[in-house]
Amino acid sequence: MSKIIALIDGSVYSQSVCDHAAWVATRKGSSVEVIHILGRNEAAQSNLSGNIGFGARSKLMAELADLDAQSARLAQKRGRAILEDAEKRLREDGVTEVTTRLRQGDLVEELQAVEGDADLVIIGKRGEAADFAKQHLGSNLERVVRACKRPILVASRAFKPVERFMVAFDGGTSAMKAVAHIEQSKVFAGLKCRLLTIGNETPEAKRALEGAAASLRAAGYDVEVEIAQGQPETVISENATQHDIDVLVMGAYGHSRIRNLIIGSTTTAMVQSCHVPILLFR
Repeated sequence: MSKIIALIDGSVYSQSVCDHAAWVATRKGSSVEVIHILGRNEAAQSNLSGNIGFGARSKLMAELADLDAQSARLAQKRGRAILEDAEKRLREDGVTEVTTRLRQGDLVEELQAVEGDADLVIIGKRGEAADFAKQHLGSNLERVVRACKRPILVASRAFKPVERFMVAFDGGTSAMKAVAHIEQSKVFAGLKCRLLTIGNETPEAKRALEGAAASLRAAGYDVEVEIAQGQPETVISENATQHDIDVLVMGAYGHSRIRNLIIGSTTTAMVQSCHVPILLFR
């Protein structure tokens, strides 16, 4: 049985992650492993005792150590409660094979240790530490996209039933991999497909786009195609809204300007500007 990894924390996006995981799992017949990763204990070892005597300083340090231990126990309890709620939600959504795992350490390192037998990783667009008012993305999102070897579904804030999906197609290796995946996919089977290329309508671009469309049509998909000009982050987002797209599919690495939008230095303009879940392929 194939497996999906759902990464959750205490943010509002965790419910959406579970709902998206349930959608994929029920269509594909997959199990879901829900993982909550606690950060390493990085309590500051500041000298809070100042110039007080040695005995008082020792007592203070003992109290601080006890507070650290209490905080760690509370984090463990909270993590288990988060996982229990996630498992309940997934089972209510029709997933029969659900496991949970509480780990501690660096998010990327822990994910790399468990992703080997997974087909898909699902993560929320933002985490607990994100600044919603400024539309900041989760600080770990870019790190996960860079490091993960599996396709990644970036969940939007709320799940919406999926009827139409769009592939941002640039003709690169990652985009071709996405098209090949969709051809074989049970998840996308029966859904309407749109292929969008950003750039000049050259013979090479048309040939690549029509080739991808022909492959998907041969697999049974109803496919629309378009070549549009403009800034990719703007055109793709507006196109998705205009055509009622429910999921955007694209390569995380490519040979066009889309690459710089998907993997940025701090956040990703594309994930930030789109309000639908995005499935990324490497």
